Amino acid sequence: MTALLILGSGGHGKVVAETAIATGQFQTIGWLDDAPSQSTVLGFPVLGAIAKFQDTDLQQRYPQAIVAIGNPKLRLQWLRQLQVQGYKIPTLVHPQSVVSPSATLGLGSVVFAQAAINAEAHLGMGCIVNTGATVDHDCQLGAGVHCCPGSHLAGEVQVGERSWIGIGAAVIQQISIGSDVTIGAGATVIRNLPDGVTAVGVPARVLSPVSPC
Repeated sequence: MTALLILGSGGHGKVVAETAIATGQFQTIGWLDDAPSQSTVLGFPVLGAIAKFQDTDLQQRYPQAIVAIGNPKLRLQWLRQLQVQGYKIPTLVHPQSVVSPSATLGLGSVVFAQAAINAEAHLGMGCIVNTGATVDHDCQLGAGVHCCPGSHLAGEVQVGERSWIGIGAAVIQQISIGSDVTIGAGATVIRNLPDGVTAVGVPARVLSPVSPC
């Protein structure tokens, strides 16, 4: 067992921390946050602002680090800076999830309880597969993709970097979704979507070319 440094102590960070503890690999958590709401979170200390990860003494105490920030652009930015700093970046998989042995998960990705990732799916760096979400066989998720709770990707779906699949959304098989796309809650995607759009409804329709960032 070792210590894990988590950048971001908000609600998402709490789930990341409890997932880390549940894996049995980590016993101690330390938080970094630029605007913490309290001095301890889940009984673990907030150690300072995010930039403090560059402190070599802190790195010796917390050799592994992960980013728990919802904004995908910032999440990837900080993950890459942690890599440059020399931290070991774990991939966290809750023991109550199911991940195929042929699936691949990028560094800094998290898979929460009751999620499922099936055969030969591939997730890039810093992805989130949230509670009860499913990623079916041969899906390809770019870096920073977030599959929100209860969302479902059918087989061979491709999702570009930093895209957001909203809570309860569904994507039928062999669909291609661009980068920086937002899929609204409960939407059903039955057509390919280009970069930078927001799509909502059943079936999903494009509202406007905006980024989730």
